[in-house]
Amino acid sequence: MHRNVVISGGGTGIGLAAARVFAAGGDRVLLLGRRGDVLERAAVPGALTYEADLADPGAVRGVAGFVGGEFGAVDVLIHGAEGDGPLEPPAGGDDPLDAVAHSWTVNFRLNLLTAALLTEALRHRLAEPGGRVLFLSSLAAYQGRGEPAYAAAKAGLHPYAHALARELGPHGITVNVVAPGYIEDPGLAGDAPAEDPRTRMTGQTLDGRAGTPGDVAATLHWLASPGAGHITSQIIQVNGGAERGH
Repeated sequence: MHRNVVISGGGTGIGLAAARVFAAGGDRVLLLGRRGDVLERAAVPGALTYEADLADPGAVRGVAGFVGGEFGAVDVLIHGAEGDGPLEPPAGGDDPLDAVAHSWTVNFRLNLLTAALLTEALRHRLAEPGGRVLFLSSLAAYQGRGEPAYAAAKAGLHPYAHALARELGPHGITVNVVAPGYIEDPGLAGDAPAEDPRTRMTGQTLDGRAGTPGDVAATLHWLASPGAGHITSQIIQVNGGAERGH
């Protein structure tokens, strides 16, 4: 029996890899993103697409209406939308505090607000029991590397997921976070440091390689499976041992 899977940021990187894995298993997939041309190029067999800025409450209401009409219930909700602002207008003026405010506001909006709005808009459609909510965090949330505002915004997903897991657990819905390390994929933004990412980031791993979108997609697929039904309120790291414990 197929499941209904909604994936934000589904046009590139991890979101796209996850979409392909779920679609290959026979699930119905909806890809969300704010760039329609990117969604069109994703070419996931059988997948629906919907262009929306998920930081805009009005646009998210449109998503919720579309999901209700096409899917009804949502079995799996994956939050892959993210970024650190390369598509955003630059901060105006030369005041450094204006630049700080711009960076933190953009990162909060792209990485945390998008996830919160979409979750709250669709939470009443999550399958009961069996629904799955999956957030994508980052190794940066633990190490504070790269853009501090990006790391802080990703870290903000963790307590939100714990609170949701507590609220939705009695309904048979699990909520988890996957925190990838450095993922070698040109479609991703945010984790790559200014210096050579392969040399420095793979040097932290225990297996001596960069991660791939497929590594993370496989983890998301497993967390959405019946076999992971007793796993909730967890942060699963996929980083080759670059960060251990927690």
